[in-house]
Amino acid sequence: MDFIKELEWRGMLHDCTPGAKELLGSKKVVGYIGFDPTAPSITIGNFVQIQLLKLFQLSGHTPIILMGGATGRIGDPSGKDAERTLKTEDELDNNLQHQVEQMKRFLDFEGPNAARLVNNYDFYKEMDVLSFLRNVGKTLTVNYMMSKDSVKNRLETGISFTEFSYQLLQAYDFQCLYEKYGCVLQMGGSDQWGNITSGTEFIRRNIQGKAYAVTTPLLTKSDGKKFGKSEQGNLWLNAKMTSPYRFYQFWLNADDADIKSYTRYFTLRTQEEVLADEEAHQDDPRYLKRLLAEELTRRVHGDNAYDAAMSVSEILFNKKASKDQLEAMSKDDLATIAQEIPLYEVPRDLLGGTAADLLSSIEDAFASKSEVRRAIKGNAVSINKTKISDEAMIISAGDLLHNSYLFLENGKKNKMMIHVK
Repeated sequence: MDFIKELEWRGMLHDCTPGAKELLGSKKVVGYIGFDPTAPSITIGNFVQIQLLKLFQLSGHTPIILMGGATGRIGDPSGKDAERTLKTEDELDNNLQHQVEQMKRFLDFEGPNAARLVNNYDFYKEMDVLSFLRNVGKTLTVNYMMSKDSVKNRLETGISFTEFSYQLLQAYDFQCLYEKYGCVLQMGGSDQWGNITSGTEFIRRNIQGKAYAVTTPLLTKSDGKKFGKSEQGNLWLNAKMTSPYRFYQFWLNADDADIKSYTRYFTLRTQEEVLADEEAHQDDPRYLKRLLAEELTRRVHGDNAYDAAMSVSEILFNKKASKDQLEAMSKDDLATIAQEIPLYEVPRDLLGGTAADLLSSIEDAFASKSEVRRAIKGNAVSINKTKISDEAMIISAGDLLHNSYLFLENGKKNKMMIHVK
């Protein structure tokens, strides 16, 4: 795989420094991308850069993931119109550990192109402020630093010395990786161009070396909005923060106009395979969405999580879903369903009573016991995929799914989850 050509057909090449294409086409190189631990999970926006590292590795090169144990304490001003709120050191360390575990799932850490994880805190933990100012701060002029967009865009609203200095840290990171690991390439989003080229300048001025930069366009939706958020907010790669079901549904519900660019950014299938699928299913964008949704859900969350997401989808959308399918679901899957449909809580002491008594206690679902009776008489009510034909039917603890839930249907469209506490 030719790395630059791979980026070009995918629409993932925004800019590169002179000589980068020739270098990457002629020899195996070491390159890196940095990630600051600002949250306990990486997001789908971060996944763009993880994909970049993956393609880099598949092209025969050696990737470095640089975790921002130091830069995370400072805050990157790029793309921000106000100062970040600094997180505590304990919070950052905890975030970093969680993100490291996630990163390990996406790259190969064995073999001839084995990826490497590095924490940039190691570059600074023994450095005092005078050494930093003398050996790092002296490299670039204030004029040079102010010419970068990440700084220029903040001059009106204000930028602290802390965030102003971020550019120096990222540049010095590149120099450290160059000297210690022979890393000659830094990659990132187009908003990082200024910080990255500051690093190539550091290496040129301080150690008379030659380093390179490659950036990707910032992925946006067809309507111009920022990529990576759903109606519920950020799309996290942590199953506890964004369930595999919601992750799957994000891709399935993407705008038809976005699916080609999303596929190019995120699939590991070849150009020939992608183009063949698009040609064969040009009138069926939903097929292409399902293809990408499955691939990414399996990669990010695993095969079992994908199967669970399919089970949740079956219960919510397939009218022919069975009682056996519902009863086979895990408690976590039931909790996922409870996030997607109305959830009502009822006290456990209602168990042992009639279906009419239990259901009429849910005021938002049924206005009165008379309404419950009419619905049951009309054969409209099911509990756990079993039709309720007798209002006097007893609902006991043995009917509960995982001793906690009842899945209620009233008619074809009204689905509710009852949580018995």
